[in-house]
Amino acid sequence: MLKKILLSIVSFLFTTSLAWAQVDINKADQAALDGVRGIGPSMSKRILAEREKGGAFKDWDDLQKRVKGVKDKSAARLSANGLTVNGQAKPGAAAGASASKAPAKAARSEGREGGKAEARPAAGK
Repeated sequence: MLKKILLSIVSFLFTTSLAWAQVDINKADQAALDGVRGIGPSMSKRILAEREKGGAFKDWDDLQKRVKGVKDKSAARLSANGLTVNGQAKPGAAAGASASKAPAKAARSEGREGGKAEARPAAGK
């Protein structure tokens, strides 16, 4: 019983450590790329094929130009999930992902509240 509990704890720690590991796109094999959340088997194959054809990726812009399906939003998401290009995260990925959602939500909620506030007095007269 104790062995099962210890095995469960060790396997949990191992899997969580893999989730936080940084994966460099220029050094990773298919299994490592598949381990990054947001990269599936088809995208990892496209990445490896392009890396074999055109050499190592220079930076995030080079990756986005060469690999179909990797645009600004997906690149920011992949970077936040641990993918790096030459050891570098996508510039502004963490700040851009959270900051871009907050103003949009605030604008939508202000628009709704403003519309309701204006509609109420008009309906009461």
